[in-house]
Amino acid sequence: MEQTLQGSIVCLGIGITLGSHITQLARNYIEQADVVFLLASDGIVEQWICEMNEDTRSLQYFYQEGISRAISYKNMINAILSEVHKNKKVVGVFYGHPGVFACVPHLVIQQAKKQGYYALMEAGISAEDCLYADLGIDPGEYGCAQFETSQFMICKRKIDPSAYLILWQVCIAGDISLKTFSTGIKQRKILVDLLESTYPKDHNVIIYEAPTLPIHAVRNDTIKLEELLTVTLNQHSTLVIPPSEKMITNKEILEQLNELSNEHRAIHLCQFD
Repeated sequence: MEQTLQGSIVCLGIGITLGSHITQLARNYIEQADVVFLLASDGIVEQWICEMNEDTRSLQYFYQEGISRAISYKNMINAILSEVHKNKKVVGVFYGHPGVFACVPHLVIQQAKKQGYYALMEAGISAEDCLYADLGIDPGEYGCAQFETSQFMICKRKIDPSAYLILWQVCIAGDISLKTFSTGIKQRKILVDLLESTYPKDHNVIIYEAPTLPIHAVRNDTIKLEELLTVTLNQHSTLVIPPSEKMITNKEILEQLNELSNEHRAIHLCQFD
């Protein structure tokens, strides 16, 4: 007789700012779990989650300077799945959105489902959501492209200077070792040179950091692009580059659309003749 797999894993996000972003459903999952795994960079957040569930285990210690993040991620996944295999209700709690710049929740859910366990991801408020609110940016106004900074540097990406460009994890720009929490001035110089091939060096850019505690202020520092070389960056710093050029109308497409619009109008008017 086939054995029923009772273990489960729910990966959820608690948002960025302590307390203000968590949903009631997420709180219920945490409170009712047999074991909670938490990845949060703030010790106050850990204490807060521990108050909801006594068996809360931090994943933060898997990160260590000099140890490849690929190894850290693998160890996190194994730790979570080991409790699922014990037929426990497991919850993975991640800051922000569990599916945004977070490979562990995706891989845990994929592996758990493949093994026959119940697995679910619950959305959360991400740093991107906070960025739009804090900086007053509507991504639909000019368009918005966003990349992980090192990937942006290593891969040939097309930059549209008439849209916003958002670069995440800029503190580790150019890191190909996956073993460090920050890179140096030489790597940052390569990034600045790459950006200056599209943007003027005196173009205003923004260093953004979302507040993790209600008492913290938003970091919204406007600097010149060339000043990126010397500005202080933290692990959660994000580089926001506003448009430097105006959008150019595609007149050929616009004419085609106008013709279609006139045809539809003519058809509409004929219906009332």
